[in-house]
Amino acid sequence: MSNSQPTELAFETSIFDTLKLAARILFYDPRFAFRALQLLRRQQKAAKVRKAHQANGTHVPPFSIFSITGQCNLNCLGCYANILHRSSRPELSDERVGTLLSEARELGISIMLIAGGEPLLRESLLELTAQAPEILFLLFTNATLLDDAVIAKLKTQPHVVPVLSLEGDKAATDARRGDGCHAKVLDAMARLKAQHIFFGTSTTLTQENYDLTTSRSHLKDLLKRGCRLFYFINYTPVEPNTEHLQLSADHVQDFLHRLADYRKTLPCLFIAFPQDEIAMGGCLAAGRGFVHINAYGDVEPCPFSPYSDRNLSQVSLLEAIHSPFMRSIRESGVKLDETDGRCALWKRREWVEELHAQSTQASTEKIGDPALCGSTQAAIGSEDA
Repeated sequence: MSNSQPTELAFETSIFDTLKLAARILFYDPRFAFRALQLLRRQQKAAKVRKAHQANGTHVPPFSIFSITGQCNLNCLGCYANILHRSSRPELSDERVGTLLSEARELGISIMLIAGGEPLLRESLLELTAQAPEILFLLFTNATLLDDAVIAKLKTQPHVVPVLSLEGDKAATDARRGDGCHAKVLDAMARLKAQHIFFGTSTTLTQENYDLTTSRSHLKDLLKRGCRLFYFINYTPVEPNTEHLQLSADHVQDFLHRLADYRKTLPCLFIAFPQDEIAMGGCLAAGRGFVHINAYGDVEPCPFSPYSDRNLSQVSLLEAIHSPFMRSIRESGVKLDETDGRCALWKRREWVEELHAQSTQASTEKIGDPALCGSTQAAIGSEDA
């Protein structure tokens, strides 16, 4: 058993605990109850597939983050995608994305967070997700493109859950995302609720918005608007000179207590990173619990660790998950602790960069094909748009 196995098992357990809670929350609403039970059955089936792979010595994470496009119609302050993943390289074709979703399904990867850029700028997105109903897609969107046509498509795809970006009130949201963004999010919520579509919100927690966005009054207001999923991500200072925005140690401990309370007393789901990883034994990246796929096909440990030694234009998803670089992180024996509420790989980015360099050199010497060993970080430096 690898040193990461307890973390992997804890993540598997947490997924089913969350889905069972979702089924209980939605049980009394016939518009959602059947969908929740159907989703749970699909997740159980995928877990059996992963277990079969594990029995053959192949670990498959249950979750992936796919930044399906680098394009965005906003320019949000501190955006990790704009700072870490901007490139002029061609994005994966629709054909390759389709086969990627098929690979994921066959491997038992059953939850995929769709990010960007702004995912809805990829016009084929909902045609692609329609082909993979076995996967639960969490569609992270700034909500500006959630028009009636998109909402009509979402209504036919209950396995696609829109998650709307919101930084708190009008002042906080518009300050980060641009004038009018808060109003557009509230308008999208009203139309999603009217169509009985399950949806959530995503908030980047900073020292500036923490008190408001984690308050009971704020959450209850969003519940009234139809939100049933709250996704919290602690701010990572990818933009220079923004370290002051990170949550303090007191915030991290306070949030753990608030989460425990809200999970017992509010009829909704809460997902928090890296907060939830603390209870699972540490960082879930690099295939322990998830991998990140960027718009250009590079398979990376996580969105805040933009290094890769395998690209999906040349290899399968399974090969990329088990690349030398990914294995070097998983098998390093280094405890990737996140008890301070901060991204473990970001804190150790020099170490990660060194592992990447070693793995890339070894792979190039072994297979003699540098095309398989392209560094996302190198691409950022040389191919900025």
